[in-house]
Amino acid sequence: MLRQKLQQKLLQKLSPQQIQMIKLLEIPAVQLEQRIKKELEENPVLEEGAEESIDKQEEEEVVDDTFEDNTEEFSLSDYLDEDDTPSYRLSSTNYSKDNARNVEIPFSVGSSFHEHMKSQMGLQSLTGKEEELARYIMGNIDEDGYLRRKLDSIVDDLAFSQNIKATEEELLFILRIVQDFDPPGVGARDLQECLLLQIERKDQDDPVKKRAWEILKYHFQEFTKKHYEKIKERMNLDDGELKEAIDEILKLNPKPGGSVNDPQNKSFHQIVPDFVLENRDGELDLLLNSKNVPDLRVSRTYAEMLRSFKANKKEKHSKNEKEAISFVKQKLDSAKWFIDAIRQRQATLLITMNAILSFQEEYFIEGDETKLRPMILKDIAEMTGMDISTISRVANSKYIQTHFGIFPLKYFFSEGMQNESGEEVSTREIKTILAECVKNEDKNKPLNDEKLAAILKEKGYLIARRTVAKYREQLGISVARLRKEL
Repeated sequence: MLRQKLQQKLLQKLSPQQIQMIKLLEIPAVQLEQRIKKELEENPVLEEGAEESIDKQEEEEVVDDTFEDNTEEFSLSDYLDEDDTPSYRLSSTNYSKDNARNVEIPFSVGSSFHEHMKSQMGLQSLTGKEEELARYIMGNIDEDGYLRRKLDSIVDDLAFSQNIKATEEELLFILRIVQDFDPPGVGARDLQECLLLQIERKDQDDPVKKRAWEILKYHFQEFTKKHYEKIKERMNLDDGELKEAIDEILKLNPKPGGSVNDPQNKSFHQIVPDFVLENRDGELDLLLNSKNVPDLRVSRTYAEMLRSFKANKKEKHSKNEKEAISFVKQKLDSAKWFIDAIRQRQATLLITMNAILSFQEEYFIEGDETKLRPMILKDIAEMTGMDISTISRVANSKYIQTHFGIFPLKYFFSEGMQNESGEEVSTREIKTILAECVKNEDKNKPLNDEKLAAILKEKGYLIARRTVAKYREQLGISVARLRKEL
C-alpha cells in the first residue's frame, strides 16, 4: 500500500571542488608532491608546465557551450555513491581479473634482531624438541629483547597450538640457554634480570663491578627510587664507591634488542618544511616551499579535441565518439578543479601563515621563546576571516623553517594566563622558565614542585604547585627524587 508523508532531512552539501580543497589543505608538502604525481598519472588532460593564458578563455567557452552546467551543489552521499561503479571496484582487492596488477616485491637486506638470535642457535647442541622450544621462546621475545610472557602461559600455548608437552622447568632450562646469546641481556623477563645478565658477563673480580652486581641483586628497588642513603648504609659504602658502582650500572643497555640493527634497515624521517621564513635585517620574508611542486595546465590537445567537437556539433556522432568526448569532458573538469584547488590551497596557506607571523612578529624576529604570545586557533580565524576548522587543517602536519630552527605550526599555538602585573603570557614561556630552573638546579638537591612554584612566583608567575607538576610532566621532567645525582 502506497503512503505519502512529509519528512525533513538535514544534508551537508559539498561541491567536488570543496571536497578536493579540504583534502589538499590537510596534506603537507611531501604528500602534495606525491598527490600531484598521482593525478598526473591518472588524468591525461593534466600536464606539467606553465598555463597558456591565450587558450584559457576559449577553453572555458568550449566547456560551457558544449555541455550542460554541472556546477550545481549536491550532497556528499551523492558524490561518493556512483551508480556506474563496476562491482569489482567495490571489492577488497580493488582489481578486476582483466587488469594487470603490479606486484611489488620487497627488497630485503641485512638481518633482523630475531634472525641474529636464530643464527646463534646452530652453535648449541640441542635435541629436536629443545630446538622447537627455543624457537618458540625466541618468537615471543619483543624488539627490545624482553620475554614479557610468563612461562606457564607459554606452556599452555605449546600444548594447544603446537601439540608439544613441556614443563616450566624445561622452558626455564632453554631460556637460560637463550639468555647466553648475544646481545647480553636478551631474553630477560624484567629490567632487573636484564641488567644482571649484562653485569654477570663482566669481570666479577673487579670490586666496582661486584658492587654494581650486589646493588642490582639485593637493592634494586632502592636503586630505581634513588634511595642512595639506604644503599650506602646497608652496603657500608662511601660516596665515591657508590658513585663508581652507579656509573657502571648506567653503562648497561636497558633495551638490548635495539643494539642489533642493520644500518641499511634504519628508516629516517626527513622533515620538509611547507614554509621558509627569512629574516633580512629585521624584516620577515615568508616563502611557500613549492620547490618540488610543478606548474600544472590543461592539455592543449584535448582542448582542441573539444573545440573540433563543437564545430561539428550538427554532425551525427557514433556512440564511441560520444563516450570519448564525455570522457574528455570529465577529465577536463577534473583537471580544472585540481588546478584551482592547488591554487586555493597555496593562497590559504600563505594567508594563514602571514596572520601567524603578524601575531607572533616579535618572537619570529628574535627567536626567543619568552616572546611567544598566547595564541589559539580562534585568534587566527578572526584575523583571516576563515573558519576555525580551516585554520586547524593548515596547522596540522605543517612545518616552517626559520633562522633559528624548523618548527611545526602547532608549536606556536598555546594557552595564556596572567602574571602578577596582570599581563597575559603564554604557557610556553612559563614552561621555558621551568625547564631552565630544572637545568640549572643542584643535582645533589633537586628542586621539588613547591620550590619551583616559589621560584616562578618570585619571577611574577602566580602558579599553584599542581600546575607546576602538570607543566613538568608535559615537559617530560621527572620528580625531584628521580632527578637526584651523586
